[in-house]
Amino acid sequence: MNDVKSVTALFLGILLAGNVCFADDWPQFRGPNRDGKSAETGLLKKWPQGGPKLLWSVEGLGIGFSSVAVADGFVYTTGMLDGEGFIFACDLAGNMKWKESYGPEWTGSYKGTRTTPTIDVGRVYVFSGTGRMVCFNARTGENIWQVDTLTKFDGKNIRWGMSGSPLIDGDKVYCSPGGKKGAIVALDKMTGQTIWATAGLDEASAYSSPILIERGSNRLVINLIQKSIVCVAADTGKLLWREPYETPSDTGSVTPLYKDGRLYVTSAVEREFKRGGVMFELSPDGTSVTEKWNDQTLDCGHGGVVLVDGYLYGSSFDGIPKGDWICLNWDSGKVMYEIKWNGNKGSIMYADGMLYCYDENTGDVALVKPSPNSFEIVSSFRVTKGSGKHWAHPAISDGRLYIRHGDVLMAYDIKNE
Repeated sequence: MNDVKSVTALFLGILLAGNVCFADDWPQFRGPNRDGKSAETGLLKKWPQGGPKLLWSVEGLGIGFSSVAVADGFVYTTGMLDGEGFIFACDLAGNMKWKESYGPEWTGSYKGTRTTPTIDVGRVYVFSGTGRMVCFNARTGENIWQVDTLTKFDGKNIRWGMSGSPLIDGDKVYCSPGGKKGAIVALDKMTGQTIWATAGLDEASAYSSPILIERGSNRLVINLIQKSIVCVAADTGKLLWREPYETPSDTGSVTPLYKDGRLYVTSAVEREFKRGGVMFELSPDGTSVTEKWNDQTLDCGHGGVVLVDGYLYGSSFDGIPKGDWICLNWDSGKVMYEIKWNGNKGSIMYADGMLYCYDENTGDVALVKPSPNSFEIVSSFRVTKGSGKHWAHPAISDGRLYIRHGDVLMAYDIKNE
């Protein structure tokens, strides 16, 4: 009994010391809740000179901007080799366990893979740049089923290829093919059979990934399509509301962000487009919305935004790769700061009290203290492996920072030992 008490006391002491890293899988695009945030603790608050330790890297992943998903001891990403899309699965030591083809990939402008795999109960789901939804066994790579959603739902591909990552909900997997027979659809995650399809919207897909929320007694799927923000009932696909949202070249590509009855949507804008970032207030049952405020400063291209302690953080769009780093008040939309870092925009994540900002042009990664007063860089380093644009969003899991750049995947140790 004394031994048990001693072990318990020791464990509690370690917890109180604050140096335990609580592991958290990163099973889909932009993390467990699709909001760019990790719940892990015990991470470094300052990196060593030159950056955190590189644990391993894997090359040969092909062309792609896919981020990674991490679950059950495996790391997944996608890449294009000779026009064909592949999903790759590594173990946590960086050993390649399997790779499997899922068919033709995007070979148009900015060729390569777009979406991030989604992991759920031993299966991995990929939505290709050509609109094909594919389900694999997560351990073995066995191809279980696939559906050509553009053909099935009478859709056409978009200027830069289909880019929304799959969303799992119970027995359903959602995607947005933008077809005349289904702008947003729910497929049976076990078989690929259609559960419902939202038809009649007559708009193509955009580049963002859907989110699932609960409001009142309703469960809702929300996403951007070509010229609108739409909300449908998660169980039936019934269209509940639709708000006009036009962007240059129909480029809506930022995952919507929801908290406590408010929905924030943003995209790259030009001044003639009146709506940049928009905050909507949902009705108590979620079946209608009203605009609360709008702002054109945080017109995020595709790097995402995060909400931390009542403030929105992200980067603006001033062409490729230019932009500023922005902080807005969540309640009012007031601009708290607008600053330059390398003159470029990028993607953003949050974990354990710190922002992780990734410059899409230079490959610099910065550890930033979130504050509405300043963009305070605590540490930074530069990603030198890989080639091309740094467009794949970082991922954080089990004390590691994962960075995908071109055909290379890197895992950095950010655990506070």
